Amino acid sequence: MSLLLYMHPLSSFCHKVLIALYENDTPFEPRVVRLDEEASREDFRKLWPILRFPVLRDETRGRTVPESTVIIEYLALHYPGRTALIPTDPQAALEVRGRDRFFDLYLHVPTQKIITDRLRPENGHDGIGVAQARAQLRTAYALLEQEMGGRSWATGDAFTMADCAAAPPLFYSAWAEPVDDFPNVAAYRQRLMEWPSFARALREAEPYLQYVPKA
Repeated sequence: MSLLLYMHPLSSFCHKVLIALYENDTPFEPRVVRLDEEASREDFRKLWPILRFPVLRDETRGRTVPESTVIIEYLALHYPGRTALIPTDPQAALEVRGRDRFFDLYLHVPTQKIITDRLRPENGHDGIGVAQARAQLRTAYALLEQEMGGRSWATGDAFTMADCAAAPPLFYSAWAEPVDDFPNVAAYRQRLMEWPSFARALREAEPYLQYVPKA
């Protein structure tokens, strides 16, 4: 297998890449990384010392590609499929990339902050940081609420890399900062969860979801 994806089924950033791979039926081999197991962690360290997933290894080209957005861009360049997740029109592509960064920085990151804080020991919680993350999420939801009025997907009528970025944090938002007060965002979240490529990633993650701290 040419493409190896180093990932974990619970990781939202890994879900983002899985959506892109499944969207185009791109053949790949998943390599589940267990950072809590020394052998798995050290094997992964040899590939990517930063120890953050996802990481794509392209054996055919001898390339190691970290970071979810760059992986999707790499796939679009070298392994294009039926769905163009990044438009060919430069202005449309710029909008997709802008939305991708918005979702990663203002949905993904604060959602992870809130959920991972629950895994800390009792004397290690970051109450101020969690409160800031919640406030940032609600600000981002409010902006997204305005933009999603009359839209099916993040940048219009086509499913793109931006939607790959939006789906995982909006799924986990049910346990971080719910979107119930934002009807357009809630409807968008439901469409994402029903989208076949993301639904597949969620089915594969289901056995592991019991380990996500809900509150």
